[in-house]
Amino acid sequence: MVIVHGYESSPDANWFPWLQSALEAEDIQVTVVPLPDPQDPVRTAWENAVSTALGVPDTTTVVVAHSLGVVTVLRVLETLPEPWELGGLVLVAGFTEPLAALPELDGFLATDVAVERVAPSIRERTVLRSDTDPFVPPKASDDLARRLNARLQVYPGAGHFMAEDGVTRLPPLLDLIRSQ
Repeated sequence: MVIVHGYESSPDANWFPWLQSALEAEDIQVTVVPLPDPQDPVRTAWENAVSTALGVPDTTTVVVAHSLGVVTVLRVLETLPEPWELGGLVLVAGFTEPLAALPELDGFLATDVAVERVAPSIRERTVLRSDTDPFVPPKASDDLARRLNARLQVYPGAGHFMAEDGVTRLPPLLDLIRSQ
């Protein structure tokens, strides 16, 4: 199990520690990737960190990514030599295009991801979004779910799924992972 945080975050922020503890209590090995310089992300550095943590995925591998970590994970998957297969991918507050609310990330997001190309290699695909996200418009997450041919789950009032939004636990996410 690999968990990837997002912009201005860390492995010990938001719901990541709770999820890691819950999974480890069930004897599931968890890696929460510490992305370098999360306040000023550099695309290659983030991709290298995720690539190192992920290695070569297989049908037992599940990846959970949040926010800018979503784009990073998808880019790493896009570069894997085929064939490869991932057991599950859960994208929380996911998007792939520049966001009006975060223009400082435009350079990081300048090129799109070949989402449609990676989708067939991922067994279970789910996108979680809120209806009150101040950074990622619902359409951005909806478009990602459509392009991935993924299930879309909407959590009312969850904001950007951060501690500041009151989200320090995400039990439906744990249930999703258990079902994969």
